[in-house]
Order: sequence, then C-alpha cells, then structure tokens
Amino acid sequence: MAGRPGDEDEADSGTVVTPSAEFPPLDPEELGTLRRIGDRWRADQPGELPIDPTLGRQGERPTPTRFGRLAPIAMFRREQPDELVATEPANLPGTRFGRALTRLRRAVFGPPLSSAAVLYERMRKLVALPVLSSDLLSSVAYGPEAMLAVLVLAGSAALGLSLPLAAALVVLMIAVGVSYRQTIHAYPHGAGSYIVAGDNLGTAAGLTAAAGLILDYVLTVAVSVAAGVHAVTSALPGLAPFAVPLGVLVIAVLLAANLRGVRTAGNIFVLPTYAFVVALLALLAVGYLRVTGRGFTPVPPPAVPAAEGLGLLLVLRAFASGAVSMTGIEAVSNAVPAFRPPEWRNARTTLGWMVAMLVLLFAALTLLIHLAGLVPTTEETLLSQLARVTFPTGPWYGLIQAATALILLLAANTAFNGFPRLLFFMARAGHAPRRFLHMGDRLAFSHGLVALAATAALVFVAFGGYTEGLIPLYAVGVFLAFTLSQAGMVVHWRRRRGAGWRGRLAVNAVGATLSGLVLVTAAVAKFTEGAWVVVIAVPLLVFLFHRVHRHYRNLHAALALHPPPVAPVAAGPAEGEELPQQVRHLVVVPMARLNRASLRALAYAVSLGQPTLAVHIAPEEAEADRFREQWRAWGDHVRLETIVSPYRAVIGPLAHYLEALHDTGPELVLTVIVPEVVLRRSWHRPLHSRTEQRLRRALRPLPGVVVTSVPVHLRE
Repeated sequence: MAGRPGDEDEADSGTVVTPSAEFPPLDPEELGTLRRIGDRWRADQPGELPIDPTLGRQGERPTPTRFGRLAPIAMFRREQPDELVATEPANLPGTRFGRALTRLRRAVFGPPLSSAAVLYERMRKLVALPVLSSDLLSSVAYGPEAMLAVLVLAGSAALGLSLPLAAALVVLMIAVGVSYRQTIHAYPHGAGSYIVAGDNLGTAAGLTAAAGLILDYVLTVAVSVAAGVHAVTSALPGLAPFAVPLGVLVIAVLLAANLRGVRTAGNIFVLPTYAFVVALLALLAVGYLRVTGRGFTPVPPPAVPAAEGLGLLLVLRAFASGAVSMTGIEAVSNAVPAFRPPEWRNARTTLGWMVAMLVLLFAALTLLIHLAGLVPTTEETLLSQLARVTFPTGPWYGLIQAATALILLLAANTAFNGFPRLLFFMARAGHAPRRFLHMGDRLAFSHGLVALAATAALVFVAFGGYTEGLIPLYAVGVFLAFTLSQAGMVVHWRRRRGAGWRGRLAVNAVGATLSGLVLVTAAVAKFTEGAWVVVIAVPLLVFLFHRVHRHYRNLHAALALHPPPVAPVAAGPAEGEELPQQVRHLVVVPMARLNRASLRALAYAVSLGQPTLAVHIAPEEAEADRFREQWRAWGDHVRLETIVSPYRAVIGPLAHYLEALHDTGPELVLTVIVPEVVLRRSWHRPLHSRTEQRLRRALRPLPGVVVTSVPVHLRE
C-alpha cells in the first residue's frame, strides 16, 4: 500500500479493510498474560490422538456422506504442514433444501469469493468515478430545483436570486472539495468524518459525525430513489399511483446488486452514470445554442403569486436547500481502500474530477433554467421541463428523462458503498455491533448493506416517496459531518506542523467555516419543516453508540485474561477458571425415562471420569417409586436423586435444583448432559415436546453451568 504523501509518514494501517478484522490480535500485555497462563497449564493427556487430525493418512478417496452425496469430494486440502484449508464444497449445507437455497443465492449473487480476492476487488478510476459520484452528480437533477422551490414562495420576482445563490454554492463546493482532497492527503488509507473527527476532536465528535453520516446515507437512498421515481412519473404520469412500490423495488434491486460485490456492482453502475453526464452535456449544449440565438435574453417566468415575504430567512432556506447538491463529496475519502494502488493518488484524482463536473453541471443548469424562465411545479420536475423546451420534438426528451431517472435511481449506490464501511470502522472500535465487521460470500459487508436497505425503505414508505419532504432532513446530517471533518483537519494540521501546514490548515478552515454556516442555516431555517427530526435523532444515535461501546467494554473486561495466581492453585469462582487444575466437576444427567437415549447420555457422562449424578423429575410419588425400581433393576451404578414435582412442571424444578447445587458448591463446574433425539424430518418436530431445548434455554443464564447434549439420531 502506498505510503503517506508529503511529510506525514506515520502508518495508518488501522483503516485497512480486511476479512480478518473480525479477529483482532492480542495486544502485547494480553500476549504476556497468555504466556504466564501457559507456564502454569497442566493437562494430563496421552501423547497420541486416536485419529489423525491432519487427514493425511487417508488411504482412499473419501466416501460420500450426507454433506456430499453426489460425488466423493475432498472437503479439505493441505497447503502447509500445520494448516488445512476448507474447499468450496465444505461450505455446502447438508440438507437438500439448504443446497437448493445455496444454488439460488449463488445464481442471484454469484459464487463465493476467496478472502485472497479482496486485493483484486478494487476499482480503477474510470469505474470508481461513476460508482462514487453517482450521488454527487445526480444531485444536480434536484439540487437547483430544491433551491428554486423555496425562492418561488416569494413570487416569480424572487427567482432572480438563484444566480447569486448558485455562485455562493459554487464557492462552497470548491472549498469543501479542496478540503476533502486535503483529508485524503492526510489519511491516504481512507478516513471519513467519523475517523477524522474522532482522531482529532475526540470520541464524542467522531460519534456525532458518524450519526450525521448514518442519517445522510439513509436519506441519500430515500431521496435519490424518490427523485428517480418522480422523474419516471413525470414522463409517465400513469405510474404515479405506484410510486411507493416502485421505489421499494428499486431499493431491493440496489441491495441485490451490491451484495454481488464492490467490483461487480461498480461495473453495473458505470454505464448509467456516464450516460447521464453525456445526456446532460448534450442538453446544456443545445440549450445554450438556443439561448445564444436569441442573444442570451432571459424568458420571463410565468407570474407566481407570493406565498411568503422575501426575507433573509427565506434566502437562507433556499441556500441550504440548494446545498444538498453537494451530498456525496465525502464518498471518495471513505472509500480510498477500494481504489487500485496507489490508492490515495487515484482517490484524489477521482475527487478532483467529481468536483469539477459538479461545479460545471450545477452552475450551467441553474443559469440555463433561469434563462429559460422555468418555475418549479408539483406535476413535473424542472429538468423535465427544461428537456421539453430544449427538445420539443424527437426522441431526445425521452432519452434524457430515461438517463436522469436511471442515475437518480442508482445514485443511492454511493450510500451502499459508504454506509457499510462506516459501520465497519465503528464496529472495529466497538461503537456498532460486531456483525458489521463480517464480509459475506462476495467480500461485501452484507449486514451493513441489508441494514441500509431496510432502514431506507422504511423512511421512503413513511414519507410516501415525497422528495420535498425528505430534503429538509437531508442537509443537517450532511453538513454536520462536513463541519466536524474539516474542523478535525484543522486540528490535525496544527498538531503535525509539517511543510506547508499553514496553507493546508487555511483550506480546511475555510471548508469548516462554510460548512458550519450551512449547518446552522439548515438547522434553524428548516427546523419546523422536518429538520427537528435530525436534531433529535443525532444525540439519540450518539447515546446508542455509547451504550453499544459500554457493552463491548464490559464484555472485554469479563473475557480478559488474568495472570495466574502465584500461590498454590485452588478452585476458582464460577466461570473464573483458566487452568485445568482449577476445575472441579460435577456431572448431572437429567433422566426422564430409561431408554437408549438416556443410557447413552449416562454412559458418556461416566466415561469422563468425573463425579456423576442422575436426576429424575416425577409428577407423583408412585411414579418416583417405579423409576427407582427400574434404576435398581439396571444396577444402581450411578447415584440417583428423584424430585417429586406435584404441579407437574419439569424445567423449573430442575433448573432451581441445579442452581441450589451450585450455591452449595460454588467452586464446582456443573456439566449438565442432556440426551437429545435428532429428528431427520422437520414435520416430525411438532410431535415432540423438545424438553431438552427448553432445558438448555432455562440453564443458559446460570453461571458455572455447562450444558451439552448427546444426540441420538432417528433413522426414520
């Protein structure tokens, strides 16, 4: 991986994304404790195992089993003297239904990828540009309209303010874009607002930025899909009643495409993004040719009565609404590890292209809409109106609308790239569930992708696919993350103080200031329009992250290794044993009746060579006497304790009895061995009470109790 550019040469490998992140290594202190425990470890075991665990002495081909009935397939291969490697057939389930589901999943998502393939699941710049810029570039389809929709509230005369506001937004775009280029320079292995803010401003700031980004990503999917569906219904009004089901279907398709893997999903989204850019450039070229023909004279907009007075608050609301055109700028800094080497250089080049295209398209579209005298309406998008005016005849209008609808629907893919990576970094630090560290069959963060799709679908349905209702929630989360990230970079440069640090600090300071102004403006001006939801949601999410982290901190403390005692080893407290000589056993075997299953469990228990106790729960004295007679007929080889349960309950009395045993001897490890009949057919399960499973659930909360089962497979 490329080193840090400039004067920063410290390693930042902590942000590298690998499948091994689920299994963090021990730190030096833990490793030292482990060595001391090993020095005291005593295990009396024979030198040779009864079988060869290397599978190297197998003289003939493996015979078919229920895990591979069709052909004798070797499930493992040896690549190193002390290491087996599971082959692909070893991942197949043992049931026919399970194998059918596996084949269906692989047909939809593709065959599984090896962990080594993570190095090849990278994107080149020409693929990364459309994948990571789809959200940013598509926002020009609704960003200018969002700004004009606020201005028109003051009447058609106020639409002239769109040009100075657009100029201010262009300055903001350039400032934030250059600021994020600085971020990539400082964090060449990838870092979004969460890492940058947390690294430089503290954990609270990092979690606040993460909360803003999570809301941003969810709303990116909801807004993009809503805008795309609106573009479709603008061209095909007959589909308007089906807007919500269409949007949910699009989210499901996006999820399926991203579950196929980063590179495969990237190849899917290349053509639509470039088609949209080409269509938009063609629209602008023809539109400006027409405007040039009439001497750049603006067409007067239709008269629109004023619903509000033109004031500073309305202008600020319009500015904040137009600023949603910048959503997606951060995507590149988050996804630096997804680029081919040199990662940081390719990422920074891609970001430069993205910002240049955004500025060009946004400014040119806003000016052309102004010159065409167009006004936002609820029936048709501004881009659709502009395409109709520019191409009154021919197929070009339909092509532009198709390209626009496609890019808007697929713009959510940027969030599908960023959201799972954000949760990965948070989970690695213990602020999100650890399942988000896991890479699926296709080396995609499957859990994060599913969480994003489900949440975005709920938001989309809740708002009925209404774009204007979602945008007020959008800007606050986006610019909260922008502000904290750039403020964190200011602190970063002050700490590093390398060559040229003052200039870099100034760039990030400008980006932080402008982003902060938009954040405050959006929060205040759009508070009553729905921004209050984000203002409340952010601290709630931060609180949730802290609770998750506290749970993992307590879990780590409970599972941490402790140095062994120097004094002679004694039995430890419940679940506190780390040395074999500290463990004292009592094996308990619940006996419902004397049959092959219960006797097999009893034989297994006695074979362990530990003190063993059998327990029988009887509903009445007569049944207890009968069971004791059967026990004596068997030979009374093991101590039996019978408990009469006059209320006919089984699980409760047995669990409380075991708890009382443990209270009597807290130094003992109670091993409860449960006989279990394994049924081959699922429809047989309702025919059995499954007492062993209920007992396992009841005993699980008891400390110092180990529950294991001895299966007896029914051959029916």
